[in-house]
Amino acid sequence: MTTASLLARHPRLVRWGARLDTAPDWIWLALFAAGLWPAWHWMARRMLDRSDDPLGLLALGALAALVVTQRRRLRAVPRTGWLACALALATTATVLLAADRLPPLAGALVAVLAVAAALAAWLPYGLPTLPVFGLAVLALPLLASLQFYAGFPLRVIAAEASRWLLSPFFTVERMGSSLRVDGLLVIVDAPCSGVQMAWLGYFTACAVALHARLADRAFIGRLPLVGALVLLANVLRNTVLVAAAGAGHALPGWAHEAVGLLTLAPLCAAIALLMHRRAAR
Repeated sequence: MTTASLLARHPRLVRWGARLDTAPDWIWLALFAAGLWPAWHWMARRMLDRSDDPLGLLALGALAALVVTQRRRLRAVPRTGWLACALALATTATVLLAADRLPPLAGALVAVLAVAAALAAWLPYGLPTLPVFGLAVLALPLLASLQFYAGFPLRVIAAEASRWLLSPFFTVERMGSSLRVDGLLVIVDAPCSGVQMAWLGYFTACAVALHARLADRAFIGRLPLVGALVLLANVLRNTVLVAAAGAGHALPGWAHEAVGLLTLAPLCAAIALLMHRRAAR
């Protein structure tokens, strides 16, 4: 039986084919993402059991807002290179999640990269793609892992920088990630590592770069400066808190939060200006 005769005998196939051909592009993106449901199930479970901060929801919201605002401008024909990359990453993520030999975070990372590649395949001309991948990675529940593996080195760096800044005013000695200021022991604890500040800084960078349509080359070139700004802001925050404790005026919990917010606000503003500034020709 030929294809023409088959379609003539079953006109419903023609109608369904026409409906699929005229379906909005965002539906294909939603179906592609739904195929990776084991990764989303693990991410939701990790957020709900409070083993990680739910900041990734902000990144997911930014990606959803991007699809909603650009839904009428998505490409009618996706870019084959990005689409092939998305399919390869989705296959790899499925294998990793099914094999259960690596941590689930590894499979979830490949899954979010697959969705980012699929989104890049349909994005309209002129929008950068690297900030989309950045938001996809930030959507992962990875703050607890970063705190476990990178928290202590970051605290040591912050403590050493604070020691150097406070040396002209106090007698300061560093012991690991703690400081002895005029004989008083001040501990640079986990929240002072700057992991959350770094997440918010890079989230601001990705969101503003997308809004400003910053070219991928300019975006990747400015990321090291974003890291430097985050490190500087965290060192200044720790220095203020350690100086207050060393002077015998330890700040209460609400004051710690206030100092953090007063440091975070200009940091995000500086990163936004950095990403919004057009590259010189």
